[in-house]
Amino acid sequence: MLIVGLGNPGDRYAQTRHNIGFMVVDQLGERWQLSLNKKGHQAFWGQGRRQAEPVILLKPQTFMNLSGASVASACKAFGCDPGQLLVVHDDLDLPFGQLRIKQGGGHGGHNGLRHIIKVLGTSDFLRLRLGIGRPGEGEEVVAYVLRAFTAEQKQQVVPLLQRASEAIEAIVDMGVARAMCAFNGQNSIGN
Repeated sequence: MLIVGLGNPGDRYAQTRHNIGFMVVDQLGERWQLSLNKKGHQAFWGQGRRQAEPVILLKPQTFMNLSGASVASACKAFGCDPGQLLVVHDDLDLPFGQLRIKQGGGHGGHNGLRHIIKVLGTSDFLRLRLGIGRPGEGEEVVAYVLRAFTAEQKQQVVPLLQRASEAIEAIVDMGVARAMCAFNGQNSIGN
């Protein structure tokens, strides 16, 4: 399975809402003792095993809006069809702290997903959507996603990352259907 965390490269974006996909992949690397120190496919990546399942963790370095170039390159190199691809990303349409596993669908206005779908020519891949909530009245969406979490949210990001990592482990260990039943609709910071 190819597990892709979406985000923007560089220190400027490291702790922003839009980079929560990177944060999850970094946590998985720590949990699985899998270093993302390889460079290629316009990304940092690492390869290992979860149980008996081969896994690849990937953090595209193309900036969010061009994520598809990195993902397509990795899919081609590793012989990964869309059914073996999991994209982890921020989602404005879910309340902060909620996560949802989803198979296929549209891009929902997310430019990283939009580019992946365009380059792969399909939207039939698995997603782990991480709720970041919506901006306040009159606040620009771009400014909101590129801003750091609030002080209160920062304390809640750790349980969200933990829950997201557990959801991915469930997908790999038990399959998508069982993972969906176990994780969809639950709030990582309240359930």
